[in-house]
Formats: sequence, C-alpha cells, structure tokens
Amino acid sequence: MSNSIAAIVLAAGKGTRMKSDLHKVLHPIAGRPMLMHLMASVDALNPAKKVVVVGDKADQLEAALGGTADLAVQEPQLGTGHAVQQAESALADFARDNADGDVLILYGDVPFVPTATMQAMIDRLNAPDAPAVVVLAFEPADAQQYGRVITDSDRVTKMVEHKDATEAERAVRLCNSGLMAAKARDLFALLARVTDDNAAKEFYLVDIVNIANADGRHCAVVKTDPYDVAGINSRAELAAMEGEWQARRRVQAMADGASLVAPDTVWFAWDTELGRDVLIEPNVFFAPGVKVADGVRIRANCHIEGTVIGAGCEVGPFARLRPGTVLGEKAKIGNFVETKKAVLGKGAKANHLTYLGDATVGAGANIGAGTITCNYDGYFKYRTEIGENAFIGSNSALVAPVRVGRDAIVGAGSTVTRDVMDGELRLVRAEQSVKPGWADRFHDAMRKKKAAEKKT
Repeated sequence: MSNSIAAIVLAAGKGTRMKSDLHKVLHPIAGRPMLMHLMASVDALNPAKKVVVVGDKADQLEAALGGTADLAVQEPQLGTGHAVQQAESALADFARDNADGDVLILYGDVPFVPTATMQAMIDRLNAPDAPAVVVLAFEPADAQQYGRVITDSDRVTKMVEHKDATEAERAVRLCNSGLMAAKARDLFALLARVTDDNAAKEFYLVDIVNIANADGRHCAVVKTDPYDVAGINSRAELAAMEGEWQARRRVQAMADGASLVAPDTVWFAWDTELGRDVLIEPNVFFAPGVKVADGVRIRANCHIEGTVIGAGCEVGPFARLRPGTVLGEKAKIGNFVETKKAVLGKGAKANHLTYLGDATVGAGANIGAGTITCNYDGYFKYRTEIGENAFIGSNSALVAPVRVGRDAIVGAGSTVTRDVMDGELRLVRAEQSVKPGWADRFHDAMRKKKAAEKKT
C-alpha cells in the first residue's frame, strides 16, 4: 500500500437529471456501477486512503462501497470546493502523517479516468518545479459550458468558470475536467481561503489555482483524452457512454484475436474474458462473469452470464446460459437451450429445446430435445446428476434429486423420479391403447355434424 496517496471522490450531487431512485453514480455501464469503474482505477494506485463525499442517497453509496472507503457528508451542497472541504476530517490522520502526501480529487460521475492518467497527475505534482496544484484538462470538440484553463506552456495562469469567463476566455478550447491533484499540506489551506464571490454564490474548487498563483506559486496542467473525463449526468449521456465503451471494447476484442461477425451487435460486460480464435455471431449479449476459452463459437442471439466456456465449445443460436454454468472442452449447447448452475463435461451436448438447472452432465452425454431437469419443488432446489455417455431421450423430465448412471439410457417421453443405474435402460410411459378404425369413425361423425350445422 502506498502511504503517500489519498483519493477524494465527489458523489454528493442529487443527480436530478437522471430522474431515478437509484443514485446517479450507481447506474451501470457494461454491467458495473460507474462509481465502481472509477474506484477500481483508484485501487490500482494502492492508495492509503479513499474518501467518498456523499449527500443524497448516501445509504445506497455506503452499501455499494461496502466499507472499502470512508464517507464524508456534504450537507448543504455549496459547490465543489465546499465538497472537498468535507473530506478534511477523514483525511486528518493522512495529512498529519503524510504532509508531503498526494491527494487526488475525482468525481463519481466521471468513471473512466485511467490509472495511468491519475499517475501522470501525481508525477507532475512531484516534478522538480513543485507545482502547488495539478489540473487535468482536455480539449473537447465543443467546449459548451465547461470552465476554461488559461495556460502559458503547461503552467496555469488562470482558471475560470464559463459563466464568469470573458468572451476571450470562452474562446479558449482547453477545458477544466474538475480533476486535480495537490499536496496534503496545501490542499485544505488553499480551500480555507476560497470564497463564494461569484455568479453562482458557490465555493469553486478551481479557485485554489487562482489563489496559489496570487501567492506567487505556480500550477500545472496535464492533458488527457475527452473520453477519459466524460461526465454522466443524464440517461442519454449514460447511453452514449455505454455505446462508446462498447465500441472500444469490441475493437480490443478483435485486436486480441476474436472474430465478431457484426461487431455493433455484440455487447460485452466490464469483465468479459475472451480467448483466441473465438467466433461471435450477431446479437450476442455478455452479462458479467463470463470467461470464454480458445476456439469457441458463439452463434447468434445468445445471452450469457456468469459462465465459463471451455475450449472448442459451441453455443447457440438462441441459447441462454445463466450463472453457474460451466461447459467443458468441446461441449455443445444448441438452440433454445437454457442452463443454470449446470456443469457439462467434455463433449457433452444438449442440442435443442432443453432446460438444465442445478445439474451435472458427464463427458460425452447426450441430452435429447425437450428434456428438462425438474429442479424446484416450490420451496427448495435439488440437483440432477447425469453420468458419462448417458443418453437422455427426447421430451424427458428428470425429477430431482435424481441420478442417471454412466452409459444409461432414458427412453423418450420418460418422467424419471428414481435413480437410473449404470448401463440401465429406463422407460417410463403409460401403456399404449390401440383402437383400429376409431379415428376414421370420429372424423366421419364430425364432418356430418358440421355439414348439418351449415344447413340450419
């Protein structure tokens, strides 16, 4: 753990534009709350301290963080400078023991700041010229309402909010991301001198740069890609960021050796792992927790979550693999097959129209069309065990808990409620009744009845 880095993450805003009962920073991108994307990048720095500044829906953030960061409450909310001040108490021990320690200021709704960018800010803060504050800036295609960063080379001469900027200052394209870094010994001393003498009557974090400059010190700027500091304030922006993240992930997947037949139709989760020579057909959705080995073919229109797929497997089309599914090497799951907590051994196959829940299927076993494992009695779940090279005939119901042995055969249409021994044939059907000529007589009678109705 680094004893010289602390992170303050601002997440006290109400997020009113989301119009949601869920805190803004907990809305997911690629199956992961945006805040947790950011926290993972922070954790890669091994910081000594993390403080999340909360306000509205603080209980949701506390539950999501699960004790991995300290919380500081901002109430009322009087601007970004005021928000950072609320972390002072939580960082008191850090500042006392690490006066030269580095403090990063981040935003919970800016989720994709790379660890490398954070490190670049820290490195600049510790450069020989010792800037008082490092500002992370970017040049968007449209500067919109962003605050501007006025610079001379990489030194910041002035920070100004858009609403307080002159026309000349608004013409500057370099914009303030809001992210900063400062030494623990400087940060709160500078914040204590910030006032609300501005158009919004708020305490602006950017003013610490202007105060440091007025003191005869200097501040520095680090530039980054606009994607890295894109903020999310509405559902439209959330969708746009999801789209951009997915586009980048698809490019990465193909660069790593996977083939995507129709890239724009494939959706990855934040933790999807793909091997080499994986072929993914159109309209495949990966939810979190999926690992795919080499040489796998995933056919069109599949939904896969919490699943491990072994080398050389084939999945789909129209398959749903739910959490707890494990497919052994060269196993096959075909069209309209659903699995849940099902483990299939090497070469096992369920080619179509099957549900395998809470089941273990041995290597080489064949599951016929229409087979289901009846794993739930309305109160509890039970497991089904199918042995190696077993053959389950079409339209069979295996009522768990039940075991079908190695090389056993279950005849089509059977409802199996007791264990089937190794090498045994189990056939569970009602006796067939044959009535010669009955169908012909039935059809004749019904045709005559229908004809009589038409005449009346």
